[in-house]
This record gives sequence, structure tokens and C-alpha cells, in this order.
Amino acid sequence: MTYFFQIFLHYLAEIIPALAAGFFISGFVHELVPEDKVLKYLGAEGIKPIFYSTLVGTFLPVCCWGSLPVAVSFYKKGARLGPILAFLIATPATSISALFVAYSLLGLKFTVYIFFAVIIMGVVTGLIGNKIKYTPKKIEEKINCPHCETGVEHTHHHAKTPMEKIKSILKYAYIDLPKEIGLEIFMGIILASVVAAFVPIGRLIRLYLSGWLGYAFSIIFGILMYICSTATVPLVDSLIRQGMNPGAGMTLLLIGPVTSYGTILVLRKEYGIKVLSIFLASLIVLSLLLGLGFEIVQRL
Repeated sequence: MTYFFQIFLHYLAEIIPALAAGFFISGFVHELVPEDKVLKYLGAEGIKPIFYSTLVGTFLPVCCWGSLPVAVSFYKKGARLGPILAFLIATPATSISALFVAYSLLGLKFTVYIFFAVIIMGVVTGLIGNKIKYTPKKIEEKINCPHCETGVEHTHHHAKTPMEKIKSILKYAYIDLPKEIGLEIFMGIILASVVAAFVPIGRLIRLYLSGWLGYAFSIIFGILMYICSTATVPLVDSLIRQGMNPGAGMTLLLIGPVTSYGTILVLRKEYGIKVLSIFLASLIVLSLLLGLGFEIVQRL
């Protein structure tokens, strides 16, 4: 247990500075990037909105649970399926805080690769989504102003002062965001410490997860166990240190944060089993290919 706590404290010392910086930038993005602009471009046609939604999703500080309401709102407004699927992959797959933690624990090569891998996954899945024969339901909704009971057509002036903006950034960064994913990050660090501290686990990893079984483990574990993108990083770092194939670790980083029971159930309900099956199949194939690609990059 002493060794476990030593490793746990080591991970905390490594991760907390990166988390603090990542949370602050996430709060900055959350406050200054207008949500209506994001919604506008995600609902357009062509490859541009797919790429845009993927790129924006890599930076937005939203987990897969948080991205679901946005996706459903687009569905109700008749948005194309491609940008929605791209958004559902890119948004939870990584974030600013996850990239900071990845750089701190896994290095620059790992961080750069996962950033571009997420973009590739989002764009390819979005293009596949646009090819699916699918007619979205269009429901006219009256959007009310959050400050009153009337529509948004009239003009309001609710501009925040610089001090109010700073308070809002800090509140989201260090109160709201930790409430949303703080427990998962904490559990991820505990899991990483357990994997690193107990010798039998390390022996099993070296025996069975150093080869192709590591990829199978990453796919099954990643689909069944939802872990947010930031919390996945220390777990993968610990698995790799104990002998897991780095390519399999990359696969787990890519697929783990995207899938959750919430995502699966909502996709099944709102889009049907066909869309859900294509979404999961694309995710599995792309994460495997990108994991294998990273294994090749590691050898260069």
C-alpha cells in the first residue's frame, strides 16, 4: 500500500499542473466561443462542416455526456448526420486538459499523434455518416431567450463586464468542470496507480497485452467502460509502463472516451440501430488502424 500511495502522489504531482492549465484554457474557450456559431456551422452541408465540427470538438471542454444534448438538438432541427457523428467522436475523444496531461505523461509525439488521429476519426466517420441513407426528423422549435419568456428575435443587451467574464471563466474552469469530470479523473488516477503498484497485474499485462491481445483488450474495455479523455491518459500511461503495446494504448485513448452507455442508448433511440451499428463499426476500425499506425510511428 505504501508503494501504491507513492505512485498515486507521483501521478498527482505530474497531472495537477497540466490539469490546472487545461481547465483554465477550457474555461476561456467556454466563455468566449459563442455556442450559436458552433451550432450554425454544424448544421451546414458538405465536408466543411464535418471538418469544422471535428476541429472544434477537439478543443471544446465537453465529455460525451455533454455532447449528446447538442447532437440531439441538431437532429431535431434536421441537421445532416455526418457533422453530428463527427462531433460525437471528436468532442469527447480529447480536450485541452487531456492534451496537456498527455504531453506531461506521454510526451510530445503521443500528444501530437492523438490530436490528428481524433481529427481523422471525426472526418472519416462524418463522411461515412453523410453517405448513410437517412432522413432526419425536423421539428420546429421556438427558442426562448434565457432571460425572459419571449423569443430571441428581439434585441437584448446582456454584455458581461470584463470582471464578470473573468469570474465566469474561473467558475467554469475550477468549479463547474471539476464537478463534471473531477470524480472520473480521480478514479482514473487510482486505476493507474493500482495497475502500476501491484506486481501480478503488471505481469499479466506483460504476458498478454504486449501483442495483438492488447488491441482486443482496448476495444472491449474501451466500449464497455466509459472513461473521460483526461482520466484515460494516466491509465494508459500506467498500462504502457507495465508492458502494454503503445499502439494498443493509443487505441484505448481513442475509443474509451467516445463510447458510453448514454451515447449508445441515445443513438439507438434517436437514429436507429443502423446508424448506431455503423457508428460503432467505424469507431472500432479507425481506432484499431490508428493504433497500429502509432505502433509504426513509434518504431521510426
